[in-house]
Amino acid sequence: MGVSDSVEDKEQENIQEEAEEAEEAEEAENPESIVDEENEPKENPRSEIEDNEPEQTSEPEDQPEEENESKELSPENQDWKEKYLRLSAEFDNYRKRTLKEKMELMKSAGEDIFLNILPVIDDFERGLQSINDAKDTKAVKEGVELIYNKFKEFINQRGVKEIDAKEKEFDTDLHEAVTKIPAPDKRLKGKVVDVIEKGYTLNDKVIRYAKVVIGE
Repeated sequence: MGVSDSVEDKEQENIQEEAEEAEEAEEAENPESIVDEENEPKENPRSEIEDNEPEQTSEPEDQPEEENESKELSPENQDWKEKYLRLSAEFDNYRKRTLKEKMELMKSAGEDIFLNILPVIDDFERGLQSINDAKDTKAVKEGVELIYNKFKEFINQRGVKEIDAKEKEFDTDLHEAVTKIPAPDKRLKGKVVDVIEKGYTLNDKVIRYAKVVIGE
C-alpha cells in the first residue's frame, strides 16, 4: 500500500512539472502577450464623453454676401433716397442764392437814401450860388429855409422824427442832461429849459438822445 502511494505521488509530480514546463515554453514563445496585458490602457471616462459629443460642423461663411444684400435698397427706399438728395441739393442752392442776395442788399442798402439826398445837395449848391450873386438877403434866407424844410421832409418820410424836448419833463429814455441851471420859472423845475443838441428817433427807436439843460 505504501509503495503504490509513492508511485502515484511521483507520477502527479511529473505531470505537474510537465504542465509547468509547457506553460513556461508557451510564455517564452509569446512574451508580448504578457506585456500587452500589463500595459493595456485603462478606459478614460472623459474620452467616452468626448466621443459621445456631436461633431460641430463649420457652416460656410456667407456673411459678406448677406451684408451686400442688406446694403441693396428696396425700390421704395431708393426712391426716398433720391428725393432726399434732390431736396438737399435744392436747399443748398436756395441757401447760396439767399446769401448772395443778402450780400447784394447790404452793399446797396443805402442806395435809395443817397439817391434821395442828391436833390438836397443840388439845392444847397444852387443856394450857395445865389448867396454869391444875390443882393437881397431875404431871398437867400428863404432859399436856405426851403432846403432845410425839404431835407426834414425827406428824413420824416423814412421814419426819422425829431424828439420834442423843450419845456418837457426830463426823461432819461429820451434826454441826456448836460447841465442844470436855476429854473427861470417855477413851472420849469425838473423840466428841460434849453436844448443844446436835438435828438431823433427812427421808427420810435432813439438813435440820438437830446442833449438838454435841466431847470432846478
